[in-house]
Parts: sequence; C-alpha cells; structure tokens
Amino acid sequence: MAIVFITGSTDGLGRAAARSLLDQGHRVVVHARSADRAAALGELALRSERVVVGDLLGGAETKGIADQLNAIGRMDAIIHNAGVYTQRSRGSTPEGHAGTLAINTLAPYLLTALIERPGRLVYLSSGLHRGGEGSLDDLDWTKRSWDSARAYAESKLHLVALASALARRWPSVLSNAVDPGWARTKMGGAGAPVDVETGQKTQAWLAVSDDPAALVSGRYWHQLRQQEPANEATDPSFQDELIDKLGKLTGVKLLA
Repeated sequence: MAIVFITGSTDGLGRAAARSLLDQGHRVVVHARSADRAAALGELALRSERVVVGDLLGGAETKGIADQLNAIGRMDAIIHNAGVYTQRSRGSTPEGHAGTLAINTLAPYLLTALIERPGRLVYLSSGLHRGGEGSLDDLDWTKRSWDSARAYAESKLHLVALASALARRWPSVLSNAVDPGWARTKMGGAGAPVDVETGQKTQAWLAVSDDPAALVSGRYWHQLRQQEPANEATDPSFQDELIDKLGKLTGVKLLA
C-alpha cells in the first residue's frame, strides 16, 4: 500500500481522490490551506495519515508545506490537485506574483523542488491548456492587461510542460499530467458534465496502480486514456526555459 500526498484535499476532486485511495487501503496525507479549512475535512482527517496546513498563495507557506511533508517521510506519490480558476484581477501574493500563477504554477514547482523526491508525480491540468501557448515573455503578468481565462490556460500548460520535463530529467520518477474534465465541483459548477468520482479516477490510478498501462511517464491523460497535449508542453526548449524562469521567480532551483 502506498502513501500519497494530495494538495487541495478539503473538497472537490482532491477530497474525492483522497477518499478513493483510503477506500483502497492506501495511506493519504491531506492538505488544507488554513486551520478552518482543515476542520472541514471532518471524518476524512481521522482516516488520513496526517493533515498538512498551508496557503499555496504564498511562497513562505508553500515552503512550510514542504517542510511538513519531509518531516513525515518520503511519499510514494504526490497529486498536485490544488488550483484556482478565474480570478477577477491579477492580485498580488506576499512576493508580488500574480495569484493564478502563484497557486497553479509556482506552488507545484516549489513543492516539487523541495519535497523529497517521490516515486510518482501527478499534475492536474486542463484541456484548456491548449490556449496557453506563448506565455514565457510575460510569465507573471507584469506587462499585459489581465485576462483571467488566459492566465488559467497558461498555468495549466505550465503543469503539462513541468510533468513532461520531469519525466525527461528524473527517469526514476513516473511523472504525468491529467485533464480531469469539467467536473461538478465548486470550481466547475453544478452544471458541469463530469461527476467528481469520474473526475478523480485517472489521477488516483496513476498515483498507485501497478497496471502496466499506468507505469509510464511524461504522458498527458484524460479519463484513463493518453492524449496529445499542446506542442509547447512537449518541447524540451520550452520546458527548460520555463523551469529556468520559475527558478528565478521563486529563488529555488530544481535539481537534476
């Protein structure tokens, strides 16, 4: 049985994946952005290995999450589930970054760089990532007029590229990205066509399954099937430039 860390576990797809893995007998470390949100975990907290608390909006708290995880011990898998969708404005984190970039891109990058390397990494992306090409000239939205949909698409492209880059750089780690579909969560809304159980299935499977089909790396998935992502996501030069820029923005280098 595996031990799996899931960011953004208090509701939606993260909570559904945590429950699914616990029901299968795996150990799960759950995450909440605050003590109040941790209280919302209810019985899920009692079943879980540990509750980790920290707001992914800020670099210091994100680093604190990494410290909490490393104190527990090495994870078998990490599901980078947490994210935000349409933000009304660029906003500003404690470090001055755009909020969407901070939560959706910088936080997964920081956690990846700082947490003891697991056996598997799964990044939740979106089919909308295909609308995010060409982001590296103004990664942090300091020059452009704010476009929330575009910012979201770019952040999800970054995650597919990061997953692919890690598959190339860290051959001992299985690293994949998942489009869970438009799911009926607080983010997706009640009218979304995909229920949360279907939406969580692929990432939970990739995190723990010994099925040969799941023991691959550098792939982009939707509903248990591989798909072709946007061209930039699989371009090593784009991946390397992205990782270089993320290292400079966060002050944390991703080790080879």
